[in-house]
Amino acid sequence: MHVHSADRAEASILHADLDSFYASVEQRDDPHLRGRPVLVGGGVVLAASYEAKARGVRSPMPGHEARALCPDAIVVTPRFDDYMQASREVFEIFHDTTPLVEGISVDEAFLDVAGLRHTPGSAGTPVAIAAELRRRVRVEVGLPITVGLARTKFLAKVASAVGKPDGLLEVAPGTELAFLHPLPVRRLWGVGPVTEAKLADAGVRTVGDIAQLGPKSLSHIVGPGSGRHLFALSMAQDPRRVDTGRRRGSIGSQRALGRRPRSADEIDATIIAIVERLGKRLRAAERVTRTIVLRLRFHDFATATRSRTLPEPTDRTEIIMAGARGLFDEVRPLIAERGCSLIGVSLANLDDADTVQLTLPFAEDTGAALDTTMDQLRNRFGRDAVTRAVLVGRHHGADAPMLPD
Repeated sequence: MHVHSADRAEASILHADLDSFYASVEQRDDPHLRGRPVLVGGGVVLAASYEAKARGVRSPMPGHEARALCPDAIVVTPRFDDYMQASREVFEIFHDTTPLVEGISVDEAFLDVAGLRHTPGSAGTPVAIAAELRRRVRVEVGLPITVGLARTKFLAKVASAVGKPDGLLEVAPGTELAFLHPLPVRRLWGVGPVTEAKLADAGVRTVGDIAQLGPKSLSHIVGPGSGRHLFALSMAQDPRRVDTGRRRGSIGSQRALGRRPRSADEIDATIIAIVERLGKRLRAAERVTRTIVLRLRFHDFATATRSRTLPEPTDRTEIIMAGARGLFDEVRPLIAERGCSLIGVSLANLDDADTVQLTLPFAEDTGAALDTTMDQLRNRFGRDAVTRAVLVGRHHGADAPMLPD
């Protein structure tokens, strides 16, 4: 049963967030890494252990900058299959705790535990339920996890961020504004570096400053829509429920390329490798896609996004590949000017394959059979056992899933 935030007597929305997820899995699996600074990924840091973060390392920092800050760091190659397995085990614990789970990424989720106090087998109060969840993740999966509790999703997420690492922090009813107002404005959803700089120029540095300023004055700084949004958050207003019962609307993967100059052929090969894996994930999940999205991050950390909607839904790798490479052709001049440090492909507007009537011409029907055969061979002999000629001899690595399928 969903409970509206305004009607909650308890802080019963949990935001559970695994701590330095990739690095924590590495430290779990290799005792020699425990207590030492660990970097996952060499060219670009995908994750850093808390020992490395204490030295100023952050993701996605270029590897050479991270090693300059932390010369004794141990660099490990990403093992995404192991990370995804750990994610699945943690999400099993989430779903065993409550049926109301909203996955946000592979390492975080919202849980609604309102009404579980009197459920048979329940740990009792929301704080006790959160403590038991943390214990189970530590014992059964071997990973540290931080949980924030509040009456709204926004405050629960802020609480988990403040409670890190490996903590449990409740924002009790009636204390929301006292907790929120001293925090810096960057804690608010929607405040990135640009908005933070605009607010700082106006003398607005804390959430309390935003609340005091009011929506009308804020609109002159950040625009009317953002002004209303930020003021509502500054007053701890967030009516959104924990959203369950819907299948994901998109899947995607991304690959950090580092700051070394890359040729267009290298980037094209990376796109091919990502799409190959996305096509396999799409078919395994029995989904089809209508929209292909290409995302780039340049060497100056600016980003660009391009998308293309297909005339009809598909799960065919060749069709998705053609769309992604067409989008890449559109941004080649930008890459030539500004470099490319990250590239990602997402498949959006997903639907269940069995609810969509696919009319396959002969050529596409043949492509479907080829996709099925390649999926079977990769399942049996390994992901890279069968690959495209353009990828032979290239180290195209492992791309990071953004969310569990």
